[in-house]
Amino acid sequence: MRALAPLLLLALSLLHSPQAHAWGGQGHRLVARIAETELTPKARAQVDTLLAGEPDPTLAGIASWADELREHDPDLGKRSSRWHYVNLGEYDCGYEPPRDCPDGNCVIAALQQQTALLADRSQPLEARRQALKFVVHFVGDIHQPMHAGYAHDKGGNDFQLQFNGKGSNLHSLWDSGMLKDRGLDDDAYLAELLKQPATPVARPALPPAAVAWAQASCRVAVAPGVYPASHVLPADYVAVHRPQAEAALRQAGDRLAAILNAALGGS
Repeated sequence: MRALAPLLLLALSLLHSPQAHAWGGQGHRLVARIAETELTPKARAQVDTLLAGEPDPTLAGIASWADELREHDPDLGKRSSRWHYVNLGEYDCGYEPPRDCPDGNCVIAALQQQTALLADRSQPLEARRQALKFVVHFVGDIHQPMHAGYAHDKGGNDFQLQFNGKGSNLHSLWDSGMLKDRGLDDDAYLAELLKQPATPVARPALPPAAVAWAQASCRVAVAPGVYPASHVLPADYVAVHRPQAEAALRQAGDRLAAILNAALGGS
C-alpha cells in the first residue's frame, strides 16, 4: 500500500495541474475540424505533407497530442507543461511578459514561437510537424477561459463543485463538462458550431493577436458569475455559460485556420 502512495499522489497532481486539459478531447477536435473546413488548398497540401505517417493524419487526429506527452514523451511533456496556460486573473487581465511569461514559458509565447517554427521552410520536416501539433493544440488552449485565469486556484482546478450530482471542478466543467452535457457527437457538434457567425481575423494573425486572445479569455474567466457563489452550480449556469464556451470554440477554429493559412503559404 505504501508503494502505491507516491503513484496516487502523482496521479492526483496531474489531475489538478493548471495545464491538465483545455476543452478535453472533443473540444480540441472541434477546434481542429472547424479550421479544416477553412484551409486554403496550399495550406491543406502542407498539412497533408506534415502529417503523413501519423496514425490519424488530420488536424483533429493530432489535436490532443500535446496533452498526451506526459505518457509518450515525459521529457518534452515536462518541458512544455507551462506552455499550455498563462495566469492573468490576479492582474486584471493585464499581461507583462517578465511577470506572466518568464523565459517564454506560457501559452502566448509558445504559440508565437511554434507558429514561427512551423512557417520556417528551412526547418526539418519533423520539427515543423511537431510545431504544427503544438500550434493546433495551443490555439485551443488560449481560448479556454480557465487557461488564462487565476493562478491561486490553478485555473479553476482547485475550485471544487457539484455538477449533475457528481464532484467536479470549475476547470473541468469548462473544458468538457458543459460540452458533454449537450450529448452530441463530434459531427453533430461541429454542425452546430458552424452555424455561428465566422470570426473576423485581423492580419497578421500573430504575434500581437495572441496577447489579445489570452486577455479576452481571462476576462471571461474573471467575469461575475463564472465562479458560482457556492460550490453547487445555479440551475441556469450551463444555459448562461455554455454559449460562451461554444463561441470560444468557434473563434479558436477560425483563428487556427487563419494562422495555418498564413504560416503554410496559403494566403
